Amino acid sequence: MISETITLTADDGHELQAFVARPAGTPKGGIVVIQEIFGLTDHIRDVTEKFAGQGYLAIAPAMFDRVKPGIVLDYTDFDAARATMAQLDLEQCVVDIRAAAEHARPAGKVGIIGFCWGGAMADLAACHGLADAGVSYYGRMTVEWLDKQPTCPMLYHYGDRDQLIPADLIEKIQRARRAKVCVWGDADHGFMCEDRPSYHKSSARQSMDITLDFFAEHLLGA
Repeated sequence: MISETITLTADDGHELQAFVARPAGTPKGGIVVIQEIFGLTDHIRDVTEKFAGQGYLAIAPAMFDRVKPGIVLDYTDFDAARATMAQLDLEQCVVDIRAAAEHARPAGKVGIIGFCWGGAMADLAACHGLADAGVSYYGRMTVEWLDKQPTCPMLYHYGDRDQLIPADLIEKIQRARRAKVCVWGDADHGFMCEDRPSYHKSSARQSMDITLDFFAEHLLGA
């Protein structure tokens, strides 16, 4: 596996950094990994490398570069994270995700996966036709554009202890999306991240197994 940081140029000329992990052999497809509201953290880089370990060319764009390059925040710094997120324009976010997806496209079909804010961004990107399959982990903002529909198969993961995304919102998203929604027992917001107190090992592992099978089905025809 080879990992490196590259520079992408979006359609509007904006330059942003991206963390790329390439498999040892010929990639079987591409995966775009969208960050949480804390930047390109070690967790997001680790997820990106794990997808490369599964044979995909994986890329995680630095979505906060529109505000300031290199922003990476501590998981306790919620105020700064929310303030940074609030400065982003959703349409510009789509443009940046498109740049990452186009970089991955030569590897084959492209999947997109995101966590927290990135989970919602994965859904929004899918609504703009940027992926062949998408996975959203605990993305709350999805409820803000339920009038839009993804153009590809989608999979959603939530925790049943997530106070930020109560059951009624999950049900609302499920009704609008008509996609598979997995709600994990005893799991809270951020349950995939080993660096957060909310990490829930069994939910993280089982949900990733389902995610890998989902991508294999829709990207590889397995």
